[in-house]
Amino acid sequence: MYFGGVHAVDDVSLFVDTNETLGIIGPNGSGKTTFFNALTGIYKPTGGTFIFEGKDITGKELDKMAGLGIARTFQNLRIFHALTVKENALIGQNLNIKTSFLDNMLHTRKFKEEEQKAADLVEDALTLVGLKGMDQEIAGSMPYGQQKRLELARALMCEPRLLLLDEPTAGMNSVEAQELMELVAKIKEEKKISIILIEHNMKVMMRVAQRIVAMDNGHKIAEGLPAEIQTNEHVIRAYLGGK
Repeated sequence: MYFGGVHAVDDVSLFVDTNETLGIIGPNGSGKTTFFNALTGIYKPTGGTFIFEGKDITGKELDKMAGLGIARTFQNLRIFHALTVKENALIGQNLNIKTSFLDNMLHTRKFKEEEQKAADLVEDALTLVGLKGMDQEIAGSMPYGQQKRLELARALMCEPRLLLLDEPTAGMNSVEAQELMELVAKIKEEKKISIILIEHNMKVMMRVAQRIVAMDNGHKIAEGLPAEIQTNEHVIRAYLGGK
């Protein structure tokens, strides 16, 4: 991935297994979020290939990813503050809607089936993230930690098989971060989905990820189990401030 003559991400190869949490760590500017942006079509890759369930998805736009089974959250909250919790969550399902304009206009059987499915999905998603009974709350009036949970619920409305989380605990205290990561682990187990997690909180990452990839200056510098990454000299030097 180039910006002008600068390598933002270069020769990074990784995979994630079914029902696995893969962590990506690295200092600021190491290429982690750029990798996510290239994967989800926000940036057009200048090289390389992304394969999901045997299909080439390179360059697919973000709104097409939901239909492929991929959902994403962002480092900075992207909720609609003036909408209710339920309305925010339903936006995620709209990205995966299977009715036509005519179905919606005529309220066909297919429309009614999709409407009921959306109602069931939103109830399930809000319950899972701990927001049950808050569907009519205005999103902007909620505490930050609950807004983060709402963003997760919206991603779950796409019924993803792969969930991309970009620094989900950013801005949280240690207790909030721990609770959110426990929720992420619960989501993975209940939904049987794969997760790729970008996270600066090393304590959180070491507890949640089954494998970790470390990046620096746009390159992959290490890959392994959490215990292996903790003692890797390249990671210590690049990410943990070692000499």
